[in-house]
Amino acid sequence: MFVAAAAALIVAILLGLVRALVGPTIYDRILAGNMIGTLTVILIAVHGFLAGRPEFLDIALVYALINFIGTIAILKYFRFKDLGHAGTDHGKAKEDT
Repeated sequence: MFVAAAAALIVAILLGLVRALVGPTIYDRILAGNMIGTLTVILIAVHGFLAGRPEFLDIALVYALINFIGTIAILKYFRFKDLGHAGTDHGKAKEDT
């Protein structure tokens, strides 16, 4: 049963990879990357269950956190073209003009 689940996860990851390569917009590609990361977390958890090693769940949680922070960083970069931007200064810029 879990082997079939692992095979289905691998197929879904491959479909996400195709979407990341073909996606017409940058947001499609970012979403596909996030989907691949999420499915990888599930695959690590399933592999840990199949191997009888529960410590793989800790690795999956760390990978999920890295995936989340990476996705937020990529979205911030494409929005502001800089990762060090503190926030929106659009209102202040309009007041100065």
